[in-house]
Amino acid sequence: MFEYFPGNYVWNLGVVATLNSGGLIDEVDRACRPIRDLAAQGSDVGTKEFMASWAAVAEDLATQAAADEKAGHLRTAGQKYQRATNYLAQAERMQSAKSPGRKAFYQRLLDLQQKAFDLIDPDTTRVAIPFEGTLLPAYFTKAGPAAAPTIILWNGLDSTKEHMYSSGFAHEMAARGINTLMVDCPGSGEALRFLGLTSRVETEDWATACVDYLLTRDDVQPEKIGLIGWSLGGYYAPRAAAFEKRLALCVAWGANHDWGAVQKRRLEREGENPVPHYWDHVLWVWGETDLDTFIKKAEAVNLDGVVEQITVPFLIAHGENDRQIPLQYAHRSYEQAVNSPQRELRIFTKEEGGAEHIGLDHFAHVQTFIADWVDDVFRGVSRSPHVSGSPHVSGSPR
Repeated sequence: MFEYFPGNYVWNLGVVATLNSGGLIDEVDRACRPIRDLAAQGSDVGTKEFMASWAAVAEDLATQAAADEKAGHLRTAGQKYQRATNYLAQAERMQSAKSPGRKAFYQRLLDLQQKAFDLIDPDTTRVAIPFEGTLLPAYFTKAGPAAAPTIILWNGLDSTKEHMYSSGFAHEMAARGINTLMVDCPGSGEALRFLGLTSRVETEDWATACVDYLLTRDDVQPEKIGLIGWSLGGYYAPRAAAFEKRLALCVAWGANHDWGAVQKRRLEREGENPVPHYWDHVLWVWGETDLDTFIKKAEAVNLDGVVEQITVPFLIAHGENDRQIPLQYAHRSYEQAVNSPQRELRIFTKEEGGAEHIGLDHFAHVQTFIADWVDDVFRGVSRSPHVSGSPHVSGSPR
């Protein structure tokens, strides 16, 4: 993985995610160069400076975009608004849950994201999914005028629907004639920051809300709705697919088979954290105030006895060098998914790229594989159950 900040995995992950989601290397360098020395002090130190430096580049872009827009150069303006959104999304992700300016910062990136949609992507619109008396904020990218297969895309512990959009995955789907619904699930994005919705074990509740919403749209083929979840979504999505039987397929983009055990490893400083201020972040996401209570609650975030109930095609995509989620969990999900009629485990190797967490080191390579798999399933192309990629299994997770 490209390491702008040698030895600082968390900050490097943010840089790589940005560059592989439409960021330009010169702009990312301008954001990172002033804080390079701070990175050597650890991932938690300097996150305020990280936000300020990245925001300065984003705001400079937004100023340029406004001038372009005024001059009638709408495509140029929209591209700059989109890159500014990308930078703000990654900078906001790095902040403490207790950061006083975090809501305002997130609102700013929402506003810039909408400007980008308005100028260069009218096929992507903001939508609201009714959910338990409130709503789940989401974006819907339309593949075309006719009713089409549709993918629901869920994020993980710390990403947002804006990061999902900037990744380009929805446009890969649209190019294959498939709509994408990108959702801020409880515990993420707007659902957490503005609506106070926290995560839960029973993710099928969110899946039911998403499917119910999609069935109200005339541009969705009701029998062809699939679900993909990345990172912690690699628990959320398989759990939901086991119990929400209207889903036609499922992808675990990172095999978070036993996330509760991963938390115990992190207490023992084993494996890498995805964000700075890690324990503050997970308590915020799960609506807990006490670490001991959270660790006990997290034990239930486990797919043992669950993936056996998946009865639709099921893909597990995992990086050989994922430093957050042990590779053995990918094999466990595959081995237990015995009732899936079309299960597949794809392990991405260091040699080909995509070997890091959810393939962030070579995002396009992993995305297109997943997009092609989804397209094959929706088109009825037969794929035999198999494991591809490296056979190596590292470590024995507790």
